[in-house]
Amino acid sequence: MDNPLTRVTHFVHQFDPSLTPIIMEEEMHTAEEAATAIGVETAQIAKSILFRSKDRYGLFVLAGDKRLPSAVVKQCLGGRKQKMATVEEVLAVTGFQIGAVCPFALREKIPIFIDTSLQRFHMFYTAAGVPESLLELTYDQLATMTKGTEIEL
Repeated sequence: MDNPLTRVTHFVHQFDPSLTPIIMEEEMHTAEEAATAIGVETAQIAKSILFRSKDRYGLFVLAGDKRLPSAVVKQCLGGRKQKMATVEEVLAVTGFQIGAVCPFALREKIPIFIDTSLQRFHMFYTAAGVPESLLELTYDQLATMTKGTEIEL
């Protein structure tokens, strides 16, 4: 069986063997919960949100204090109707449950869009595959690992 935390760890070690997910005692399902648990501001928790337009998916990685305007999703994914992916779609496409979506080591190859406002932090945190995990990264590490397209929010 596929272990999401092991998949993320193996993936990041290909880029930097010193990157290791942080495992907390409790699960964190929101950016606010993660920020409180690790002792940082909510903005330093990167949210990974999966959207769909027809049969095309895109993962948007944004700072915890940002909202994703529908116009940006439409610009990135095209099509008429853009919808947030369902719980089942998130698991099928990313291999992670909602609240633990890591922006890399995804099950399917899909475009990834990165909020450039994350550059304001020397370090920030992403989910690392399970609800009690976080991974500390720099913007450059995130951009390199995801090969993502930058977006301004």
